[in-house]
Amino acid sequence: MRYPLPYAFARTQQLLLEESDDGTRTLWMPRVPPRSALGEVARRFAVTAFEPLDAGLLAQRISAAYAQGESNAAAIVSEVQGDADLSRMMQELPAVEDLLESAGDAPIIRMLNALLTQAARDGASDIHIEPYERTSSVRFRIDGTLREVVQPNRALHAALISRLKIMADLDIAEKRLPQDGRISLRIGTRAVDVRVSTLPSAHGERAVLRLLDKNESKLTLEAVGMQGDTLTRFETLIGQPHGIILVTGPTGSGKTTTLYAALSRLDAGRSNIMTVEDPIEYELPGVGQT
Repeated sequence: MRYPLPYAFARTQQLLLEESDDGTRTLWMPRVPPRSALGEVARRFAVTAFEPLDAGLLAQRISAAYAQGESNAAAIVSEVQGDADLSRMMQELPAVEDLLESAGDAPIIRMLNALLTQAARDGASDIHIEPYERTSSVRFRIDGTLREVVQPNRALHAALISRLKIMADLDIAEKRLPQDGRISLRIGTRAVDVRVSTLPSAHGERAVLRLLDKNESKLTLEAVGMQGDTLTRFETLIGQPHGIILVTGPTGSGKTTTLYAALSRLDAGRSNIMTVEDPIEYELPGVGQT
């Protein structure tokens, strides 16, 4: 399946054009479509079928379609490795508000955006970007286990880290000290926060990115897998007026999500809830977070 319309146009006009292998072109559109844009697309691409869809479902369909089409990290890494002009890649270019709009950007930007998009789509909790003597390694942590995704050419590593520092508002000239920053971005309809940490090593700077999906539907005890007697006992414990609850586990096991889900379960309107966090990862309405 191919999607001929540029993502920025598809998102703004809420029009999704699907082209199948047999040449059939189906245009998904809102129930009250933008007439001028609709007419132009229909004329230019010889649309064969029109399908109206509710606004929410259409937005999700557009995001899913372009996320699948534009975020193959391995393919983009292969493309970038053929570009010898690394100095051009390291130039500071305008940040993209939505990562799915990056198709026409410089290759190194496309590469990093593709990695972030694929990590979010695969449910990764962390991205590790590590330099070695001859290659670099990019690994995703999924379900607590690190999995190698791509091995970019070693010559690309400095450009990749520099672009990452620009996005996280870090000092790109500082390479001898650790730095920490944050990136807020959107991947289609999803809001994602990324905590960025860089650390100097023998062969260059390492970077670790922690991905935090701000989808509120995930901040429930049911979403983290609690049910039955376990859910009942945990709700009883968090409702006690005093005491301590320890939530432990390896990276990516759901500790942060569990704690925020527990706070969301409490009635902030009838209680004075205060937290001490470093850093604040999710903002909860009615909760005093420090």
